[in-house]
Formats: sequence, C-alpha cells, structure tokens
Amino acid sequence: MDELINKNINEPELEEEESSIDFKAILSALWKHKLLYVIVFPLVFIIGAIYAKSLPKFYQCQVTLAPELGNSGGNSGGLKSLASSLGYRMGSSSKGDVDAITPTLYPDLMNSVDFKTSLFNVKVHRMDSSKVMTYYDYLLYNQKSPWWSKMFSTPDTIKHEKLNPFMLTKRQTAIFKVINANVVCDVDDKTGVITINVTDQDPLIAATMADSVQARLQTFITNYRTSKARNDLENTKKLCMEAKRRYEKVRQQYGAFSDANQELILESVRSKQEDLENDMQLQFNTYNALASNLQDAYAKVQAVTPAFTTLQSATVPIKKAGPHGIRIVLILLVIGFLVTTVYALYKEGELKKIVGM
Repeated sequence: MDELINKNINEPELEEEESSIDFKAILSALWKHKLLYVIVFPLVFIIGAIYAKSLPKFYQCQVTLAPELGNSGGNSGGLKSLASSLGYRMGSSSKGDVDAITPTLYPDLMNSVDFKTSLFNVKVHRMDSSKVMTYYDYLLYNQKSPWWSKMFSTPDTIKHEKLNPFMLTKRQTAIFKVINANVVCDVDDKTGVITINVTDQDPLIAATMADSVQARLQTFITNYRTSKARNDLENTKKLCMEAKRRYEKVRQQYGAFSDANQELILESVRSKQEDLENDMQLQFNTYNALASNLQDAYAKVQAVTPAFTTLQSATVPIKKAGPHGIRIVLILLVIGFLVTTVYALYKEGELKKIVGM
C-alpha cells in the first residue's frame, strides 16, 4: 500500500519532468552540427551581400501641402466681402456648394489612369546627363535592374505607340503600374495635409516628378473648383461685349441723326430722335448691368479658387532611400540560422519532442 501511495505521489513529478524542455539535449544536438553553422553563416552572408549589391539604388522625394478646406478660410472671407460689395452673395452653406472631390479622394484621383498617364510626357533628365526625354521613355529604356532579371528578359525594340488612356497597350500598362508604385499620395484624415512621395533611381528625376505631380494636382483641383465660375465668366463676357457693340451702334446712329438734323424742328424728326435716344438709353442700361455682372463673375472666380500652402517643397535628395544592404544581410542570416537549427533538431530527434509538448 505504501509503495502504491508513493507511486501516485511521484507520477505528477515525472509528468512535469517529461513536459519540460531539455535545454541540455537541445544544445547538445545543435553542437553536433556546429560545422553546418560554420558553413551556412558565411555562405548566407556572401549570398546576402551579392543580392544587396545587385539591387539598384533608389531615392525618394517627399512633398507636403495643405489645401484650403471649404469656403471658410481667411482668404475666402476677404473675397466674400469683395463680392458682397459688388452686390454678389457668396458663401452659401447649401449642399450645392459642397465639393464632390474632397482631399480624402485625392489619392484615388492620382491613382486614376487619366492622371498617371498624363505623367508620361513630363520632360526629365538624369543627374549625370543633360539629355532631355519623357518620363515614359526614361522608365522604359533607362531603368537599372538586377543581373538575374536581365538573364530572362528579351531585347526590346524601340516603337512609338500612340497614347490612348481608354485602351492602353501592354507596354503602356506596364509603365502605368511602375508609375503607380513610384508615385504615391496620402492624405491625413485629421489635418487634411497631402503628402506626395515619389521614388526613383535618379534623385533629380525623383524631385522633378514630385514637383510636377504637385503642380498637376493643384491645377486639376483648381480647374475643377472653378470650372462653373469660369464658364459663367466667359458667358457673361460674351453677353457684355455683345451689349457694348449694340450700345455703341445705337449711340453712333443717334449722334449721326442729331448732327444731320440740328436745324430741323419737324415733329417727325423730334420723334425719331427721341426713339433713338430711348433705344440708346436702353442699350446703355443693359450694357451697364452686364458690366456689373462681369465684375461679380470675376469676384466669384477668385472666391472659389482654392489656396494651397506648400509645407515642404520638392528638393533633390542627397542620401539614397534604399536598398538597405545591412538589413537584408541580417534578415537572411536570421533565416539561415532558423533553418539550420530546425534541420539540426530534426536530425537529432529533438524537434518531435518540442512539437509534441
């Protein structure tokens, strides 16, 4: 009976010992394969160094700007006052005044085919060359690539293809994807600050494209925000010019008739003169009203034109953004260590013990 009791008492201790990891056995198993570590580590280091050196350098240029949000800014308030003084009411808070494209949609706008393909024809030149080319040709014929990618690539013949955003060719689609990865736009939801990042193998081209993308984005938003006001301005201009021509024509007719009939006192002459004078006054009133509306239209265009504050302009980067050779080598060394350790534990039968716990 005593032996049975002692056996039952010792069973949990045995089970606890069996469930614990035997670090001595693991270290002994790894020590048996120390030569494998000596071989793997230098080999992985050499492979990692060759891989990192084979990757082309790339640079990154960042531009940040803050757009005017809505019509409540300080500048817009001054323009509202100007428009108000001209008799034009602005600053309505109705739903019709809300922009369809808000800053949060700018990344989607920049990722569109129309916007990215518009960058194809931007003129650029490399830091080490004065030869000017389009951004499309630069990405197509002047990109460095690792030596192993050249082994499986076929020579590309120069062929000029007409750009049609509705139906891109296979080559144009490939360049579009490259630009989509290199040109990235991000918007802070809280502050509304727009950040444009451009990555390229040439530092000068990275800065050139960052500046160009910023300018094109501002131009697009400005054209969108002012499109209706500019159309109204052009229509008012046409009406005002037409009214001016009619007024000047009637004024000349009135002047000529008055000069030709100064000494006549016939009732028919006076009646004709009064008709011409009334017509001239009517045309003048119409022209004067349209001229006032024209000033209002100019004020409206200025009021709805968005303002962009550049927080960080494009500058040519000095230091490369990548690749990080040391980081690549360290990651490969860690992977090599883990693979070698798993292999050593498997060969010595310790891996099953660890997995079975």
